[in-house]
Amino acid sequence: MITGSIVALVTPMTQSGAIDWLALDKIIEFHIDKGTKSIVAVGTSGESSTLSPAEHCAVIKRVVDRVAGRIPVIAGTGANNTQEAIKLSLEAKNLGVDACLSVVPYYNKPTQEGIYLHFKTIAEAVDIAQILYNVPGRTVADMQEQTTLRLAEIDNIVGIKDATGDVERNISLVKNAPKGFAVYSGDDVTAVELMLAGGHGNISVTANVAPEKMSALCELAIAGKTQEARSLNDLLMPLHEQLFMESNPIPVKWAVAQLGLMDEGIRLPLTRLSEEFRKPLKQAMLKLNVL
Repeated sequence: MITGSIVALVTPMTQSGAIDWLALDKIIEFHIDKGTKSIVAVGTSGESSTLSPAEHCAVIKRVVDRVAGRIPVIAGTGANNTQEAIKLSLEAKNLGVDACLSVVPYYNKPTQEGIYLHFKTIAEAVDIAQILYNVPGRTVADMQEQTTLRLAEIDNIVGIKDATGDVERNISLVKNAPKGFAVYSGDDVTAVELMLAGGHGNISVTANVAPEKMSALCELAIAGKTQEARSLNDLLMPLHEQLFMESNPIPVKWAVAQLGLMDEGIRLPLTRLSEEFRKPLKQAMLKLNVL
């Protein structure tokens, strides 16, 4: 089971919007050096929605090749078209990832039965560990706990990234999930509470900017060190909040650029961080001594 701080990795781009492969290498080494336990390639933070299918797979390949087995790699392979998700998952498996992260189908608003059958079909078609991803703030469709628990009975569905931010719901899921099924937070603001309740880690946006501190936070929380974990999370909270003042990954890409790891490139319809949010984000980074 993958545990701890899992970075939802940004995809670096030049000013023109081209993928910056050398910057991607640099960022991967940065995370391995700073204690990140696993990388998610081409998830929401990796601009999966603005990459072509060929680029999507090329980024996954580059991450797998550069990591070279030093930490697990999880590939974002979700789609609102079940056959497309199967194709992406097969390609990711062939590229050598350790697991796939598959989002609840967006836009077409499936029923709970439709969500169940979507993920069941993918899991049966591709023999690789699958992590579910529930983020109703983006998908509209919200996978309910009972649907998740049904899916957890399928052998190669091994966990879920829950980005609802609903702490009570998170705790219920941790309590009711079968042994060996990982429950990860996908919401930096509330992640500490999920992990203190028995969750297994955090698939984090903040980890892009403060990987050492996020890794330490996850270790403390998973170990049940409540006071220390909450104290560290209090220090991180201004950064958590500033990284979501505009749609992810707009703020985090600007922040990583300030670290000198990449340029400020981003693709339409996403735009660069608005001027009004730059100073408070920079202040949050300075306060944590990450800048």
